[in-house]
Amino acid sequence: MTDTPFVSTAWLAEHLSDPDVAIVDGSWYLPAVNRDPRAEYLAGHIPGAIFFDVDQYADLSTGLPHMLMQSEAFGTLAGSLGIGDDMTIVVYDGMGLFSAPRVRWTFEAMGAKHVFILDGGLPKWRAEGRPLEAGEARRSPTTFKVSFDAAGVASLDQMQAYSQDGARQIADARPGLRFRGEAPEPRPGLKSGHMPMAKSAPADTLVENGTLKPVETLRAQFAEAGIDLDKPIVTTCGSGVTAATLKLALEQAGAKDVVLYDGAWAEWGGRDDTEVLKG
Repeated sequence: MTDTPFVSTAWLAEHLSDPDVAIVDGSWYLPAVNRDPRAEYLAGHIPGAIFFDVDQYADLSTGLPHMLMQSEAFGTLAGSLGIGDDMTIVVYDGMGLFSAPRVRWTFEAMGAKHVFILDGGLPKWRAEGRPLEAGEARRSPTTFKVSFDAAGVASLDQMQAYSQDGARQIADARPGLRFRGEAPEPRPGLKSGHMPMAKSAPADTLVENGTLKPVETLRAQFAEAGIDLDKPIVTTCGSGVTAATLKLALEQAGAKDVVLYDGAWAEWGGRDDTEVLKG
């Protein structure tokens, strides 16, 4: 296997039929993009890939978008999808590198031991003329033993502390205009701006042609943003999706201690007891 978070399209093509390789279509899109990930999956996906519904495979009781499921429920779900915690899980998405990091992080947070992202995602797979299949793929049910990494998920209370004491640097993956409060949030009812002490590191500036930019480029961008890779970091975004892309990029650049705020701006920006800054 690989010592990076990625596997190549060539590697996956060679292992399509391996019973211990579980392929996951983790496509999800912002509402403004007006794309239906499930319909696209049914029309054509990598052979054997299971569709992971980011919005529905979530804790729907919180009122916040695609929050992590309770661990027992996730274990039951993953097992029913035919995905075991010891399998090699390869996640991809329809944009190349957008929502796949979130799905990878979800499986890792729940205890999956070998989770990778398909480098270049579905666009690269298609461009190379590799096979696709339509309809719903199914795998035989198995067991997913959950080992939830609570320490890797930051809570609202922790974020309020970090925004005051700086014990963790806060890296915000939203576009700069939203971070500065110069553009409205796509979700209605949320305040505009950013958390105190947060640094702007837009996820869309870290990706090029469906893959992460080179490590040296990422390091330079984080340095310019004022993010110290040698100190603890927590990532956030609009709803917890691109925060995972930012976390992935930070770790590739050399950061050793990065956690993710699952509630993200959907939680912070919708409350009356959170401080919001502009500029």
